[in-house]
Amino acid sequence: MTRRSQPIAGHGWQARFDGSKVVLSLSGNWTARESMSSFDAAAALLLQPNVEAVGFDISDLGDWDTSLLVFLSTLRSASKRRQVHFDQTGLPAAARQLLAQLSDEPSTRRGEARRVGMIERVGVWTIGRWRNAVAVIRLVGEAILRSAAALGSKARTRLGDLLDFMEDAGVAALPTVAVINILVGAIVAFVGALQLRRFGAETYIANLVGTAEIREMAPLTTAIVMSGRTGSAYAAEIATMQGSEEIDALRAIGIPVMDYLILPRLLALTTMMPLLGLYAAAVGIFGGFLVAILMMDISAVAFAAQVRHSVEGREVLLGLAKSLVFGGWIAISGCGIGLKAGRSATDVGHAATTAAVSGIVGVVALDAAFDVCANALGI
Repeated sequence: MTRRSQPIAGHGWQARFDGSKVVLSLSGNWTARESMSSFDAAAALLLQPNVEAVGFDISDLGDWDTSLLVFLSTLRSASKRRQVHFDQTGLPAAARQLLAQLSDEPSTRRGEARRVGMIERVGVWTIGRWRNAVAVIRLVGEAILRSAAALGSKARTRLGDLLDFMEDAGVAALPTVAVINILVGAIVAFVGALQLRRFGAETYIANLVGTAEIREMAPLTTAIVMSGRTGSAYAAEIATMQGSEEIDALRAIGIPVMDYLILPRLLALTTMMPLLGLYAAAVGIFGGFLVAILMMDISAVAFAAQVRHSVEGREVLLGLAKSLVFGGWIAISGCGIGLKAGRSATDVGHAATTAAVSGIVGVVALDAAFDVCANALGI
């Protein structure tokens, strides 16, 4: 009886007890501008003993918007958790209809999602990977078709953009490629020298360095560098354009995204990668040359002669083919990941990281495939 004589009130509402039922009298305007905020106090009423239902009185209710719906939804969720009947018959008809559209227990659904079985998880993962593979294949096919159109001057690709991307993927990358490959060449020579010295075959260090750099190390290390440097940059640039709705604007005015964004990057990187591969091989051989003459007492003439006799033309062609395919893969994966990115700043960073990782993993896988095919063909 004491509870009936001392009603509990909050900002915009007043509660009275009618037996085991709590009746909330809503008053005033429930709008965002009025900043109604007494949700927890109203929900705490349901903790009272012997409370079995909650109802509403809207005789003094003024204007309302989503603020009222949030209040009601919060109270409804608390009622279900405490097994209290939520009587919404006294609410406005529009509020009841909108309230029916609101989700009730998002936390419960999230908990259920975490209890998905292992088989379903494997299935979802497999389907996701399959969809990604299909998307990549579709993008590669479209890029090949548009590249053929570009050779016939039928693609809407600006020459200025192409030259800028070639400079960025070529001249601007020379210092980084040089530092990495000269160290790799020196390491290959040093490790090889330690083993060849056991058999008294130090003179063959030039054969090892020349063949390894031309055939394997120069294309692979250059592709890894370009994946982290250029592939991630492509993904970040396109993801940023996606977030600022520039790509939507291009599509709206009828400019093909493939011709304007992807094709110049693809052509630039696939054109410059073989050149970078040759440059990296020369620098790597020079790194091995320094180790040979400084640590193995091998003359420069003898080293050059051994390299010339050990490196064959087919190995040079294999290295160039690897660089060409690696460049195409890095550009395609970076641009594709950028196009699929979300529209937030976090998505830009995620796209750049994913592009770098995907590029490196793909390059290593392609390199293994090349070596298997080369071994089968006797190259």
